Amino acid sequence: MNYGGSNWVTVTGTVTEIIFFNEENGYTICDITSKEEGMFTAVGYMPYVSAGENIEMEGLWVVHPEYGEQFSVKQYKTVPPSDKKAILQYLSSGIIHGIREATAKKIVDKFEEDTLNILLNYPERLSEIKGITEQKAAKIGEEYQKLRSMSGIVMFLQRFNISTKIAANVHRILGVNAVEKIKENPYILANEIDGITFKTADNIAVTLGIPKNSPERIRAYVKYVLLKAAYGNGHTYLPKEILIEQTIYNLSVTKDEAESAISSLSSGKDLFLDVVDGIEVCYLMSLLTAEIYVARRICSLSGADQKYTMTTKEAEKAINEIAASEGIILVKEQKEAVLASVLHGCVIITGGPGTGKTTTINTIIRIMRSMKLKIALAAPTGRAAKRMSELTGIEAKTIHRLLGVVRNDDEFNAAFSKNEENPLSADVVIVDEMSMLDINLMNALLRAIKPGARFIMVGDCDQLPSVGPGNVLRDLMASDVVPVIKLEHIFRQAQESLIVVNAHRINRGELPVFKSDNPDFFFIRRQDANVAAYTIADLYKNRLPAKYGVDPVNSIQILSPSRKNILGVVSLNTIIQAEVNPPDYMKSEYAHGKIIFRTGDKVMQNKNNYDLEWIRSNGETGMGIFNGDIGIIKRISAVDKVMEIVFDDDKTVSYGFANLDELELAYAITVHKSQGNEFPYVIIPIHNFPDLLMFRNLLYTAITRAKEMVIIVGMEQSIIKMIKNNERSKRFSGLLQKLKNIKELLDSTE
Repeated sequence: MNYGGSNWVTVTGTVTEIIFFNEENGYTICDITSKEEGMFTAVGYMPYVSAGENIEMEGLWVVHPEYGEQFSVKQYKTVPPSDKKAILQYLSSGIIHGIREATAKKIVDKFEEDTLNILLNYPERLSEIKGITEQKAAKIGEEYQKLRSMSGIVMFLQRFNISTKIAANVHRILGVNAVEKIKENPYILANEIDGITFKTADNIAVTLGIPKNSPERIRAYVKYVLLKAAYGNGHTYLPKEILIEQTIYNLSVTKDEAESAISSLSSGKDLFLDVVDGIEVCYLMSLLTAEIYVARRICSLSGADQKYTMTTKEAEKAINEIAASEGIILVKEQKEAVLASVLHGCVIITGGPGTGKTTTINTIIRIMRSMKLKIALAAPTGRAAKRMSELTGIEAKTIHRLLGVVRNDDEFNAAFSKNEENPLSADVVIVDEMSMLDINLMNALLRAIKPGARFIMVGDCDQLPSVGPGNVLRDLMASDVVPVIKLEHIFRQAQESLIVVNAHRINRGELPVFKSDNPDFFFIRRQDANVAAYTIADLYKNRLPAKYGVDPVNSIQILSPSRKNILGVVSLNTIIQAEVNPPDYMKSEYAHGKIIFRTGDKVMQNKNNYDLEWIRSNGETGMGIFNGDIGIIKRISAVDKVMEIVFDDDKTVSYGFANLDELELAYAITVHKSQGNEFPYVIIPIHNFPDLLMFRNLLYTAITRAKEMVIIVGMEQSIIKMIKNNERSKRFSGLLQKLKNIKELLDSTE
């Protein structure tokens, strides 16, 4: 045996027992029986090995200080078992879904040494065995082929430090021929697989001998930059010069080579060259198409003669009658909003907290009902839809549910059953929290609104923009295409709340007011970040529950500007979990990467997954869990490798352990992820965060998420710094220009 050194040796043996397996990265400890070496323990990254499987390993013999002699595996490959006994052991291990010990014995007794060849190439012959239908035979063959290809993908990508969970995603998206596709074009990984950077794909390309100035490489980088700009920074395009400069700098290529790549992409369907505000720009084709459609559709809805429209005099009379019968007193701007909703196809109603948006919406609903119109209410998140339902007395749905999301592998662009061919039946569509809609979701929504229907958009333009690409609400408001009614009157009842008062003060650039006798807005001074973190933990676990009798997990939400440092969400989640949901022998838990998930934990979905199936307590079923959805872990089964979560809107979802990278703890979440949600009690750490996060509308958004109480913990100078910084991050968006261009064209033809 060769111990240590750099000379790898090759050992072949049969896996007799899996002692340990890490689902996250594939790290495995197993016992091996070898004709040459006898029985020994092998350790290393060996995902998808199973008891009974023959493997050929390359590595080194090492001596562990506690466990003694081991074989450290550096790389491996599976060797299909060849004799009946080994094949039976392999199939009996449960590695192939649909085959257990009894079925395995029947198959091996029938096909003997030819069993694995039958599974791979002639699975239909399994139906010759009693108890195996043709359908089950096909399924077993499919599972075996998937296993073989998955193992090959994992082993190929493992050389480049790509984790098992990402390899599984590669297999799902690229299919059984993934390795061949990657060898043909490694950059497909950066452009189609979430979690794989261009640098990683580039490293693979180097090993495959692809030249640094390869046109394929440069084109892939250009597309990668546009994708990151869109889904990382919210841009729908980038100026061509910026794109060229980045390409030259990061790839060390010439300007001609960069321009040639852009020109080549624009000749296909990946990229489109356009001019915005006199500057040549580069769009991903999907985002340009979305902007064009949204602009055309908004202009169409705004300019079309509404077949249900009253005269102004009739509308004013109807509004006054409804207000009188319902005992509602509308201020001037509220009447204007209701009137505009009756007279126009598209309307934007915007305003901060306490300005009467709910009363306005309810009045609009009543007058639309008096006109015998069918109404649909929607909001971007489950919590926002639930709140809308409670305030209006009419069921509101998430936009995804309203449109009927269907299965789709594209994380960025959902597919919906409602569209131009199958539109919504509603005559009036009212959407709340419009600031959250990106250009893709707006595009899908407008495709589903039937011609002649009214589209009423409600939101707060001073909140953070959408997480996804575009600047939809602000572009619409600036276009002069859609009537915009700003609700600015703060009602007397709202004036009694310092949450409302301080939100408006901050929005105007003024410092918040803190009163010792105030019941809903507090500031706790903490100069030291570590002390601030544990003050927050004490508030969450002890002080607020003791004083107000609330369940912290369901009623208190920590909103941090940042993910990093001691007051970022990652650290705070670890601290809070240890305080309110510590390890307990009565609770199941599962470690996934650096996160320990435990029964009772509050968690959040961190990406759109259109394929997850859910069921409500009333038996209703559907698909799709979305970025920002929050729930509670109800069950963890290590045997079934399943975690069951109940989300806020009564959706129960079973997550396979392979999907747990889509979840994170949610005792603390970022302010960006809180949009569209409302929480009874909100705790906000404000300290020395990076300048990029210290701006006014982030603080304003955080405060307006609270329903009953806000507690800011941190430093006055940081609060002042945020309020003084009213700079909004620049987003490249062409929707405004397209709206103006279409409006000018329409005006010129009248």
